[in-house]
Amino acid sequence: MKSLYKYALGVAAICLVAVLLFWLLGKIDLVGPFLILFLLLLSLGFRGHEFLKGLSFTVLIFASVSAAMFYPDFFVKQGNFETRVLIVPLLQIIMFGMGTTMSIKDFAGVIKMPKGVLVGLICQFSIMPLVGFSIAAVFGFPPEIAAGVVLIGSSPSGLASNVMTYLAKANLALSVTLTAVATMLAPIMTPMLMQLFAGQLVPINFIDMMLNIIEMVIVPIVAGLAFNHFFHGKFPWLDKAMPIVSMAGIAIIITIITALGRDNLLEIGAALIVAAIIHNALGYFFGYWGCRILKLPERDCRTIALEVGMQNGGLASALAEKMGMAATAGLAPAIFGPWMNVSGSSLATWWGERPPEDTPELSPVVETETNE
Repeated sequence: MKSLYKYALGVAAICLVAVLLFWLLGKIDLVGPFLILFLLLLSLGFRGHEFLKGLSFTVLIFASVSAAMFYPDFFVKQGNFETRVLIVPLLQIIMFGMGTTMSIKDFAGVIKMPKGVLVGLICQFSIMPLVGFSIAAVFGFPPEIAAGVVLIGSSPSGLASNVMTYLAKANLALSVTLTAVATMLAPIMTPMLMQLFAGQLVPINFIDMMLNIIEMVIVPIVAGLAFNHFFHGKFPWLDKAMPIVSMAGIAIIITIITALGRDNLLEIGAALIVAAIIHNALGYFFGYWGCRILKLPERDCRTIALEVGMQNGGLASALAEKMGMAATAGLAPAIFGPWMNVSGSSLATWWGERPPEDTPELSPVVETETNE
């Protein structure tokens, strides 16, 4: 099996050479297939290296995005079927999967760690919307694109932050509690923040957005919680399948959004990438140092930094679709999501190699990678 990974990396290198050669020769129509193949093989090759394994899914996302950029029509419509209708059902499946990994005990952390939870929630729903609004204003994005930047900043964190917290040897219990509580608060907080920071950019209907979040997030999560409560351990295949289904769902959502907004991405894609890097970095920075100023334990500071810096991109994408702005407001979540996986895993690895002195032994966590 290890030889397969090595061969994949070798062929990937050949494909990269072909990409550069055809690019220099101006044969852009030949760049696409080799670029997509390069990224697919690179993703496979990364699976054979322990240090790079965590980035395999992100590279796969880049392959999907590349395919959507070169062949958008294929991903937008198949016959009379418009692929955009898949976005909301896919998010609901992902949220159901998230619910199956949770239990009522996850909410008990509010009582056990009140200061950490309160600080984390305040940081989550203040830093990122403010930073998103500021970045959108500085970059001068068109109104709907700017609204998308605010939207991703106004969304709660997702399961990916829990995985990164585990890798960082931070406070996993606090991370899970924050993700659970922030997600449950999303029907109120996300529409309110969107009205406050993006209401002057695009029309925001508070009630409609609240009901959409309840339909797309709360109902599936509650169903997942109920499933976990009554059928925990009875369907082990589901525990193994849901992370894969979640990753596939995220990849499909990002691919569809990219294909729908391909022309807009060609115009402002580079600026959105820079905005994503800045937005994400400031989330980590303010989340961490805000907690340090409030004298929280080091492990909690790292946890909240990851929770603040990593948002539920799947939810933001689905909300953009519900608003009828998948090709514009949906672009920021599509770009920010893959980058959050790259930066989050890098930061988590760096912190993991430098654990605080009081770090206890952590129990294993279900391996999953998603940027919701």
